[in-house]
Amino acid sequence: MEERADNDADLYFAYSASLRIFGAHVDFNAISQTLGLSPTYTHRKGEKRIEVFKHDMWLYQVPVDENEALGHHIDALWATLQPHAGYLLELKKSYTVDIFLGYRSNSCTAGFEIPSSSLVIFVQLDIPLGVSVIIT
Repeated sequence: MEERADNDADLYFAYSASLRIFGAHVDFNAISQTLGLSPTYTHRKGEKRIEVFKHDMWLYQVPVDENEALGHHIDALWATLQPHAGYLLELKKSYTVDIFLGYRSNSCTAGFEIPSSSLVIFVQLDIPLGVSVIIT
């Protein structure tokens, strides 16, 4: 649910959904091959960008325009991952597997909603729903 002021054309709302797999000695190649996906981003433990990373991470962000509703991002990610749900559940035995949802806006009075049908990914993968909210 977004509240937009009709007279404020500078408001923006951006959404994202990503699969993250992180832990020690993450096999990036095996994950990419099994899922049939190229990661959007990876890093290894000990690498430094802004900070020194404490673990390896493989991340895939679904290629949906950031202006699309959060539910569309989640649904597109699940459509890609659903055939591999068993594999992802197996990975959870060795690594942390989560879905990273992002919401960015310059409005401090807006919000978002996620259709109940889009929540199946969290139930099927036994992953809690978490959202990173950034207000700029």
